[in-house]
Amino acid sequence: MLIHVVKAGDSLWSIANSYQVPLDSIISANGLADPDVLVVGEALVIPTAGVSYVVQPGDSLWKIAQKYGVTVANLATANNITNPQNLTIGSTLTIPNGYRPAIGVNGYIDIFGQSAVPIVNRHAELLTYLAPFAYLIREDAGLDPIDDEPIIQAMKAYGTVPVMAVTNFTSTSRGENLASQVLNDPMLVETLLDNILSVMNRKGYQSLNVDFENVLPEDREAYNSFLMRAADRLHAEGYFLSTALAPKTGPTQAGLLYEAHDYPAHGRIADFVVLMTYEWGYRKGPPQPISPINKIRQVLDYAVSVIPPEKIYLGFQIYARDWVLPHQAGQEAETFSPQEAISRAAKYGAEIMYDSEAASPFFRYTDENGVEHEVWFEDARSAQAKFDAVKDYGLAGISYWPITPAFPQNWSLLDATFIVKKREQ
Repeated sequence: MLIHVVKAGDSLWSIANSYQVPLDSIISANGLADPDVLVVGEALVIPTAGVSYVVQPGDSLWKIAQKYGVTVANLATANNITNPQNLTIGSTLTIPNGYRPAIGVNGYIDIFGQSAVPIVNRHAELLTYLAPFAYLIREDAGLDPIDDEPIIQAMKAYGTVPVMAVTNFTSTSRGENLASQVLNDPMLVETLLDNILSVMNRKGYQSLNVDFENVLPEDREAYNSFLMRAADRLHAEGYFLSTALAPKTGPTQAGLLYEAHDYPAHGRIADFVVLMTYEWGYRKGPPQPISPINKIRQVLDYAVSVIPPEKIYLGFQIYARDWVLPHQAGQEAETFSPQEAISRAAKYGAEIMYDSEAASPFFRYTDENGVEHEVWFEDARSAQAKFDAVKDYGLAGISYWPITPAFPQNWSLLDATFIVKKREQ
């Protein structure tokens, strides 16, 4: 895949003609609802593997290789070229596939029942694991049920491993206090694990993901002890354990979100960890990139120093946010899909800009009522920046939160960049 940023005067036909790829393949890879509507600054993925290129006057093998994102050596080998200086104008070259490393891909899905099945069918082929989010723990260590059977059944056809996610988010108690109550009572810990294993055995889950957030700092060791006990019991039954970690940049980072998340301990205890490398652009905070790559790399610098990289999944949020300007404290941004962000930019005639430091696209617009807005979202460029980080740090894979928003470019680019591992079930 290549990434093309739309310029003034571009049309889909001119872009397809420039890269000599079928128009329909660009429409499909980007999920374009209206191919006649392009936004200046919009990033499009261009499927090039397997396409042909007709040599033009002034071409060189290096120039063609640069255009299609392949090496000169691979291009020469694919076309049996022994003398790169000897290209014949009008001759046809085959553009080869690039190298794709194998990674694991985890995903969370935040809707349940039959409504979730089309989403599973759309994405499960590119998922190693999928976790319906989530079972909520109660004060008595019980679990609030969810309608997850249709999701588990649907993912079987794709060899995707069902992961049971549990969290201390709750409508009946503050999460930190609920976690504290359970984690510090050995009987409640055993009851919670009994309840978790009962659900896993009954429904066919093969892994547990623990997402306890806002755990009180003084409960750090209690949380670690819980995870050790969970790992022992899960491994005894052939299951495995993962945890979700707040995005820390060092061991002493202050704050309720961070202090009880012990990176070295989770790295030792869990089979893998998910770094929640997103939410810098919090829905109730000021407008800013939601998952800026410069911030993510700071987290990764620390994470790989205390956790084996082959146990780390990079968290990737695939949604957009729209903030009203000027921002007022506590005012909540609207959250929607990257696909909707493009539609909104088109509707209001906004030009999409790109923060190269954060590797994040954004735009501003004024609505029908004269109110100004600022939108930050994800596109092919920001996805590629995160994929590059996975490769640069030698990570185990990527974890999507959640897979529900429409973002066709991501899945096209993921498939072109990596081979997704499937775990034996």
